Amino acid sequence: MSGRAQLMWDEAVTGYDFGPDHPMDPVRLALTRSLVGAFGLDREVDVVAAKAAGESTLRLVHRGDYVEAVKAASADPGVADGAYGLGTVDDPAFAGMHEVSALIAGQSVGAAEAVWRGDALHAVNFAGGLHHAMPGAASGFCVYNDAALAIARLLELGIERVAYVDVDVHHGDGVQAAFWADPRVLTVSLHEHPRTLFPGSGWPEETGGDGAAEGSAVNVALPAGTGDAGWLRAFHAVVPEVVAAFRPQVLVTQHGADTHFEDPLAHLAVSVDAQRAVQVACHELAHEYAGGRWVALGGGGYAVVDVVPRSWTHLVGIAAGREILPEAVIPEAWRGEVFARTRQGGPRRMTDGRWPVSWVGWEAGYDPADRVDQAVLAARRAVFPLRGLLA
Repeated sequence: MSGRAQLMWDEAVTGYDFGPDHPMDPVRLALTRSLVGAFGLDREVDVVAAKAAGESTLRLVHRGDYVEAVKAASADPGVADGAYGLGTVDDPAFAGMHEVSALIAGQSVGAAEAVWRGDALHAVNFAGGLHHAMPGAASGFCVYNDAALAIARLLELGIERVAYVDVDVHHGDGVQAAFWADPRVLTVSLHEHPRTLFPGSGWPEETGGDGAAEGSAVNVALPAGTGDAGWLRAFHAVVPEVVAAFRPQVLVTQHGADTHFEDPLAHLAVSVDAQRAVQVACHELAHEYAGGRWVALGGGGYAVVDVVPRSWTHLVGIAAGREILPEAVIPEAWRGEVFARTRQGGPRRMTDGRWPVSWVGWEAGYDPADRVDQAVLAARRAVFPLRGLLA
């Protein structure tokens, strides 16, 4: 097995562009790749451009009629079919949509194949993590569900247990739906409560399909306003125990940066420093329970200059084994590129000034009147007994 990580990157993924007024601005991908280079991390990893996901791969998750609808809208955006979630405000159709969506999916599938083959221990596709796409519909800025496709490909290769951990501010509904009845896949999502945020799912009572799959879905629905200490407490109170009990052969994680306090589309109050701490924790979980096999994806994140590039550059550094220190000064050349592209001044350091982040572990006891603790208790009580764990 190679000791080097793989960074999945093809410049063409920046063509995933819903238009100038859409919050998912592809500049966030370009600026992340540039910041990775500014810190020299691209010399510490193997930068690989995988081929686009083909028809048979897409159909591991997506219905054939949906793929055909995406192709049609890609060739002529004017014929986008709203019944498939295409041509909507969230998912406007654009020329080449199928091709670039399949390319992003291909990077995640390629990452999964590389990790399972042993070509790399870790692989990162920060252009991926498009976790809302459903088998038969686009949703929430997501056309093809690359995370689900990567997992489905692993199952096709014969893997018996894959754990998926999603820390995007939005519920990982599409991945949960894809594997709702499949006990080979554990889906864990830590997100803002569905009462206050799209997609309105991810209640703790959603625990997987009947029979063998019961207990294969874990949802921690956090109250709006949750900050670093609560977010980290919730993560550590739920995720390590269920992952340990499941014993995955591969860990797939989704690192949407939209939990951040500056994100314009959600209501959590998490810092880049806490996001980095969870990335470190996921890396450690992969080594402790999955033989080190780790596929790390991006996801949401709409503070496209100040937050997303820093968060995902930290992720690449962790995967590469060359962590960027939080207090590291950001190279001026990158800040110049930010201004040239966006007419904004970029951040100066890789920290929000909250490092080292701290939280109180669950083993210290809980407060039944605390809203974060209520969310943790609800998740534990719903799913832990189903997995043979003490709630």
